[in-house]
Amino acid sequence: MGHATPRKKLAIVTCMDARLVNFLSEKLGIKKGDAKVIKNAGNVITEDVIRSLVVAIYCLDVERVMVVGHTDCGMKSVDAEEIKKKMLERGANPYFTPNLKCWLNKIDDEEKNVIEGVNIIKNHPAIPKDVTVEGYIIDVETGELKKLC
Repeated sequence: MGHATPRKKLAIVTCMDARLVNFLSEKLGIKKGDAKVIKNAGNVITEDVIRSLVVAIYCLDVERVMVVGHTDCGMKSVDAEEIKKKMLERGANPYFTPNLKCWLNKIDDEEKNVIEGVNIIKNHPAIPKDVTVEGYIIDVETGELKKLC
């Protein structure tokens, strides 16, 4: 068994898209134990992502954060009203009434989402200034990895 501290002192925030499984590790050249990977729908920087980064930085010696988005992200086309309809059809509590568009964190542009995410992390009061934060986008068709910031 390996140690919980990532060998490359790296944390990656990325999308939960199934097309990124293995593909992302291959493109970034990371192996088991090299990095902490935080995934959510749309690689959106939420307070929970910040919480995980704080643990990674202060407890696991992470020195570098990569925000990696991808082309053709489903969070661009998510329809809050359709999801609400399906939730109710399947028996979800009808009194669960957050602003679904905000709660789901629908994105408008994959590249802009990555750049905004990098800025949120860099400017968050809990993130130290000596941590390197970079943003990338990966083309799910070609595999091209492009640095955005």
